[in-house]
Amino acid sequence: MKSSGSVSALPGVYFDLDRKAEEVNELKILSGQADFWNDQKKAAETGRRLETLDSEVQAWTKLRDETRQLEEYVALAQHEEDTSVADAVEQQFKDVKKKFEALEFTVMFAGPYDANNAILSIHAGTGGVDAQDWAQMLERMFIRFAERHKWKAEIIDRVVANEAGIKSVAIEIDGRFAYGYLKSEAGSHRLVRMSPFNADGKRQTSFALVEVIPELPDDNSIVIKDDELQIDFFRSSGPGGQNVNKTSSAVRITHKPTGIVVACQSERSQHQNRELAMKMLRGKLAELQQSERSELAASIKGKHTAAGFGNRIRSYVLQPNQLVKDERTNYEETDFNSVLDGNIDGFIEAYLRMKK
Repeated sequence: MKSSGSVSALPGVYFDLDRKAEEVNELKILSGQADFWNDQKKAAETGRRLETLDSEVQAWTKLRDETRQLEEYVALAQHEEDTSVADAVEQQFKDVKKKFEALEFTVMFAGPYDANNAILSIHAGTGGVDAQDWAQMLERMFIRFAERHKWKAEIIDRVVANEAGIKSVAIEIDGRFAYGYLKSEAGSHRLVRMSPFNADGKRQTSFALVEVIPELPDDNSIVIKDDELQIDFFRSSGPGGQNVNKTSSAVRITHKPTGIVVACQSERSQHQNRELAMKMLRGKLAELQQSERSELAASIKGKHTAAGFGNRIRSYVLQPNQLVKDERTNYEETDFNSVLDGNIDGFIEAYLRMKK
């Protein structure tokens, strides 16, 4: 950590604390102008940006001050014969190191949409009823993960399967760096277990596809023309009382040039569902735009990837032994229940560090 305010957290990754502090001051001046709230959406986005940056700057500034204080204590301990002083300095060093490692991880979120909210979708793949049950298990895992991070998770579209589980679900996850964290979960997730839906109790392999897109503001550079859209309204199939059954409030939008289809049925109002569906469409188009600039276009969200053999990013095995293993990093956990309860930070961190 450099006292100048430029932190080298990882090879090729830098966090300019002084520049961040300057931006905080600029945003504070902007938010204090008389016409700031004339454009309420832009003002709200600026406010969120200010809150996020200010929190970052305060955390890093506090850590920098603690590091300087630690340097002074180390110099003092070198001249002290009392071992308790050295022990106290050692403990303080461990505390500072732990804080630095936690903050260092957030520096990796340097992508254009990493700080944004995310919309995560799960689709049952190969495996019949077991795959539909597996999709619902993953739904709970990601909601629990969001809760662990104190993020808001809201189901905005859900198709329930006939026998058990779900066919698909879309979850809006509202939180700082939600997309930065969850983008690493995109891909096919494989489950191997003794099937509860098989009378013979045979081992079953099931797949579910996870897609993650960033939630973008309305004034993003993604341009969507009205004549490029086919908008259909239908009755919601999920819970919601009599209103769901009597009105066609659910919305399905097809983007004709790309063939991308999005749907939303979480709110009672047709207008609210249309807004949420448009958020999903903007996110998918942004990811498609990013993928077109990449040599790995086929593996990035925006083009559908089959949820089956050969495309998996992680395997969750219950028999003969419990093991959850990421196929990209070889990171693994043996506590299957803990992972399904949302404890997936280790997998995400291992993948992001490998990418950097």
